Amino acid sequence: MRLTALSVLTAIGALSGFVSAAQADVKVLVKTQTYDVAGATGEALIRSMDRNGPRHSFMARAIAQTSYTKDWDFDFAKSKGACRIAKANGTLNLSFTYPRVTSVLPAPLDRRWARFFEGVRKHEETHGEIARQMMTATEKALTGLTVPNDPQCSQTRREARRRIDAVFDEYEAKQNAFDAREHREGGHVEYLVDALAKS
Repeated sequence: MRLTALSVLTAIGALSGFVSAAQADVKVLVKTQTYDVAGATGEALIRSMDRNGPRHSFMARAIAQTSYTKDWDFDFAKSKGACRIAKANGTLNLSFTYPRVTSVLPAPLDRRWARFFEGVRKHEETHGEIARQMMTATEKALTGLTVPNDPQCSQTRREARRRIDAVFDEYEAKQNAFDAREHREGGHVEYLVDALAKS
């Protein structure tokens, strides 16, 4: 499950508690948090996740969640009245939320939980990878952008925002298509939940 991203055109500093990793001219800051679940059966664990998981709408809760924000700052070069983006500096703030079992599980359930959690983790990390791809595509779309007769770079900034939004829309469609495949009836998420719930 994924939350939609926010975007601004300013630079930000590193946030405390985040781990950073360089990616071309894009910095990726990752934060992982957990919420507690408990139970002695698979069905009890599922009920606990339903009660305690992160909200993804007013009434519903998710098993896990990926959220992100994207921020861009530019180095401009001006020449003969034209404005060019010499470098686009992006920051992707990725946040993952996962369930954490606090009860002691019987060995068979512990093995099922491990398989379940690995599937959930891969699902959320795929959302994270799509977000990383979005940042790389945006950086390519921005670097070298040149607008003539723009000595204050205002038109260049507007065009940069338009390109950022266009790439975001393209990759949001990919995020939504991935969720649609994973969450369809008989899909991977249903398989994971059913395998955990079996007695």
